[in-house]
Amino acid sequence: MRYLEITVPEGRRQAVLNILEDEAIEYVVSDETSGRGYTAVVRFPLPTRAVEPVLDRLRQAGVSDDAQVVVIDAETVISEEFTTLRDQYSQGGQRGARTSRQVLRTKAEEFTPPVSIYLIMLLISAVVATSGLLADSPAVVVGSMVIAPLLGPALAASIGIVTGDDALKATGFRYQAVGVGIVVAASIGLATLARLAGLEPAGVDIVVATELEERVSPNLFSIAVALGAGVAGILSLTRGFSEAIVGVMIAAALIPPAAAVGITAAWGMYGAALGASVLVAVNLLSINLAALATLWIAGYRPQGLFEVSPTRGPTYRYAAVFGVALLVLAAPLAGITLLDFQTTQLESTAEDDVERVLAEPEYDGLEAAGVEVELDGDYPFQSVERITVTITGPEPGPEPGLADRLHAELGPDDGLLLEVQYVVAEERGPEE
Repeated sequence: MRYLEITVPEGRRQAVLNILEDEAIEYVVSDETSGRGYTAVVRFPLPTRAVEPVLDRLRQAGVSDDAQVVVIDAETVISEEFTTLRDQYSQGGQRGARTSRQVLRTKAEEFTPPVSIYLIMLLISAVVATSGLLADSPAVVVGSMVIAPLLGPALAASIGIVTGDDALKATGFRYQAVGVGIVVAASIGLATLARLAGLEPAGVDIVVATELEERVSPNLFSIAVALGAGVAGILSLTRGFSEAIVGVMIAAALIPPAAAVGITAAWGMYGAALGASVLVAVNLLSINLAALATLWIAGYRPQGLFEVSPTRGPTYRYAAVFGVALLVLAAPLAGITLLDFQTTQLESTAEDDVERVLAEPEYDGLEAAGVEVELDGDYPFQSVERITVTITGPEPGPEPGLADRLHAELGPDDGLLLEVQYVVAEERGPEE
């Protein structure tokens, strides 16, 4: 529920009262005697769902920029007339709590911190994320997400588009671009220092770390995180869900990939940096597109089918730009996803083939300790380079003819290597 206070400009008093009477809204009106061009102050409670349509009607009646409107949360209203009004604005018999367009804009502004605080918090987040990725520590990486103030900036642009607030839209896009740039730059600086200090030896393939590898070679499933973050972000603002948790989800889609760009660039692994950059761009587009679509579906748009609105055209254009760009950038991710499926299938088939060969009588006593399909490390578009088979047995050294037999059974393609490793399996007694 909301409690509204409207300071009515001269010449608009009767128009305001007529609208409130037509909506069957209980109100209190008092004269305004400050001499600043206002004639009255009108106060009245409203169901949350009624705020936006009532304010839209008042705007159409000419009560817009000249009036002062204050919207306050109300704990409860005890009134038979208010109960009737609340039921009138309920949908499907349910009393929802859809935030009005006007309040939504204010929330987006509140969650967008001042520039100085925003930059400082992002710098701290970048340092923590870079440290977590280099140390391959999931807990530290999660910590970097918690402190990143990305909820407001990530959603402000879409809210500005659908509400026609050009300043809010520009602020949202600017904060997003600057935020990603700050994280990348800070990560490059910290990773360069770590490399020069010998904390991570130069020339080592650092992307073998799990926390880093999944960011430099992303697949289509990565988009799901960003799309979910965009939808959840809007729902948190419009339906009162936990903004803190959703902010972490948005940061999860942006902070670690941006830090991965900086780390791989500092190591001169520009292919891996390109893969992480694509992931950052895809996630930014996904968050904005999902937020825009959720706002539109939630009803933050003109209600009439043929109603002309200044926000309808821009909303369609931005949605088209986001969608087309996302499809273009998602194409490489589709290739990586296909490679993941092929690698998994190849590994499964190879395991079956190895087990079948070792089941033959001449290889009695030998067992397969593992079958691994290795990629060539040419990020971001890798390819299968070799199949490594680890064999355990009682005797040291290779088993004569086994490598050729495995090669014939697995039948690797041209250019695909088969490597067979032998490990001695030794049992020790309790006293040894």
